[in-house]
Amino acid sequence: MGNSDSKRSVLVTVSGPDKPGVTSSLMAALAAVGVDLLDVQQVVIHKHLTLGVLVSTSGPAAEVLDAVNGPMRALGMSVEVAVDAEYHWNEPSTHAVVILGQSVSARAFEVIAAAIAEQGGNIDAIRGVADYPLTGLELMVTARPSVEDDMSLREALVSVAADYPIDVAVERGGLSRRAKRVIVFDVDSTLIQGEVIEMLAAEAGREADVAAVTEAAMRGELDFAESLHQRVKALEGLDAEVIDRVAASLELTPGARTTIRTLHRLGYHCGVVSGGFRQVIEPLAKELELDFVRANTLEVIDGKLTGRVIGEIVDRAGKARALSAFASQVGVPMEQTVAVGDGANDIDMLTAAGLGIAFNAKPALRAVADTTLDHPYLDAVLFMLGVTRQEVEAADTADGSVRRVPIE
Repeated sequence: MGNSDSKRSVLVTVSGPDKPGVTSSLMAALAAVGVDLLDVQQVVIHKHLTLGVLVSTSGPAAEVLDAVNGPMRALGMSVEVAVDAEYHWNEPSTHAVVILGQSVSARAFEVIAAAIAEQGGNIDAIRGVADYPLTGLELMVTARPSVEDDMSLREALVSVAADYPIDVAVERGGLSRRAKRVIVFDVDSTLIQGEVIEMLAAEAGREADVAAVTEAAMRGELDFAESLHQRVKALEGLDAEVIDRVAASLELTPGARTTIRTLHRLGYHCGVVSGGFRQVIEPLAKELELDFVRANTLEVIDGKLTGRVIGEIVDRAGKARALSAFASQVGVPMEQTVAVGDGANDIDMLTAAGLGIAFNAKPALRAVADTTLDHPYLDAVLFMLGVTRQEVEAADTADGSVRRVPIE
């Protein structure tokens, strides 16, 4: 084994059923032979523990094995010891890759892992972040650092994921990922199900006409401001009371309430930026305790809708300006913002944000977003931000214990 006066590093790996006392017993055994700790890592998967301890010792490796073997086997654990003459400090991973799906097959994971390797990346760690309503896995990856390589990695993973029923997100790791503090949501077909203007148009018997214009605008085939004026014109003459009726009928996207509640508890400033209408959105925003709202304003005269909007129009460019204004208002740089939307009029907002998430989005938005979500649960946004399902549930109890939170 060489000169006993020279230092060597020894990796001790313990595995077996997770139970109280394993770590303390291992450390007591190591202390008895006077080693120094260099690194400690452990993972528990379905109550099976794997614990790795890298130590520095001037004695023989066999002495370390003899010290830990008896106590660990008494606890039903297996032990492996490996000698490594060099110790390298683990550098922080450069990227986080999140995989989401109703299920994640081994085949789907294989192609993702292969694509990471082909891009020169290495998977440093893997953990589960969700078990419902989706299965979520987070891979911490070390890859090449340039912006061009970021795009290449993202495109490669999204391309292979397209052949499987999974979503894949790639984001820079490290402090920047955990520093996000402002998030804004589009409203129609993102925070809520359906399109408000179509609900209003249904009151006038013009829903089909308005829906066709909405679809063209969302695909980017029609200027949003022009489409807005066309659709609002169809509302001319409606009693203003329909606004309250539609506002009361809004249905949140599954997971929306959980998402907003959790983000608030994590210290996020949450808001909505909508090409829809303030009078309809504000009651919901108040209920969700949102920090800011930006939307268009319907003109009402003598209790009737005039078929016009008043004030500055919140269009594609206006959404990006609103996000910037909200971030400035709370003193947060744009790199620490997140935007979530589904249509072409969200393009500028998502590209301006530090992280842009396309939620069940049209092709025009998917093409420019940092990541896409094609499952109908808004709380999947939390998993993209590195928040686990267990953390979501723990945040909803005063004592930190875990309980199941229904998808609202």
